[in-house]
Amino acid sequence: MKARVIAYYLPQYHPIPENDKAWGPGFTEWTNVAQAKPLFRGHHQPKIPADLGFYDLRLPETREQQALMAKECGIEGFCYYHYWMGNGKLLLQRPFEEVLASGKPDFPFCLCWANHEWTTRTWKKDGKPMVIAPMLYPGTEDYIAHFKYVLPAFKDHRYITVESKPLFCIYDPYHFKDVSFFISTWRELAINNGLPGIYFTALINNTSTIKRRDDGTLERVVPDLRESKDVFDNILKLGFDGINSFGKSRGEMLYQGMMGRTFRKVLHKKLPFLPAMTLNYPHVVKNFFAPEDSWENVFPTIMPNWDRTPRAGKAEGVYINATPEHFKSHLLNALKVIANKDDEHRILFLKSWNEWGEGNYVEPDTKYGHGYLNALKECLL
Repeated sequence: MKARVIAYYLPQYHPIPENDKAWGPGFTEWTNVAQAKPLFRGHHQPKIPADLGFYDLRLPETREQQALMAKECGIEGFCYYHYWMGNGKLLLQRPFEEVLASGKPDFPFCLCWANHEWTTRTWKKDGKPMVIAPMLYPGTEDYIAHFKYVLPAFKDHRYITVESKPLFCIYDPYHFKDVSFFISTWRELAINNGLPGIYFTALINNTSTIKRRDDGTLERVVPDLRESKDVFDNILKLGFDGINSFGKSRGEMLYQGMMGRTFRKVLHKKLPFLPAMTLNYPHVVKNFFAPEDSWENVFPTIMPNWDRTPRAGKAEGVYINATPEHFKSHLLNALKVIANKDDEHRILFLKSWNEWGEGNYVEPDTKYGHGYLNALKECLL
């Protein structure tokens, strides 16, 4: 086995009442993706889907096609973003609930709890942002209700496991002060419900500018570009079994310089009339992986592109020279990082299957067709 590639999957492509209220009837991720404009010569926008078109995830045929494509290129399964906002409030739950209830597609999956508040800041840059749905952590009763909601998924034969335990990812471990109690509560509930436990994985940058204190508060720190041991240990001690390591910040700092990256970001935020900042994809991703990404319980991220201009405008920078060929080189480097791990821990998270608003997707588009899928297939199969 070369790698267990698990692809993050965004269920945003169908209307929901909360988005209808905030943006108008029918709003989905496609709304601004299709309206994006090129910001400089050679900037590929808008990004237009090819084979699947501007799909609606309420259609089971679309979900079947996606799973077939993913399977054919060597992806093990999808990691669905899961929006439990507290007090039983759910967002974007319909596609996964239908996958679970129908048994189709018969393709492995796991869940990533996207534990962050929803505001209009994602799509609107002017004026005061409106909170669409706050992120709440009400305590024990809500944690139990949350577990009961996901238990049928954990017991499904398709659910992805690590060390025989269902894999459950937490998007933001830093701002979840109660995360250690949450983890211990769910572990006890898992045992009581016939599971061997839960394999908790935290999503974090392998080079970070923040650190959790023992009381759950955060402090700003100078990022360490040499290693990630302190970053990973700081999170693992909260009770996590593993880390999904994301190297974007590290790659950009080593490409632009630590101070240079910060200065450019601040400058573009203060002076929005400046031309869009560009970053050379192959130069960034060659520095994606930290030495500790080779740890048995650290699962690195691979990323085909980064272009959040449909969401963020010019503020975050645009990757250039992000091609299937350069993605293939990036993937081959990732395979070297995990080559000496046990088969079960030879995991790579793909960011992402279908994040069209961020430009990190591998689904076919009108520019590269199946280029990214073919790169995966050539490396994995």
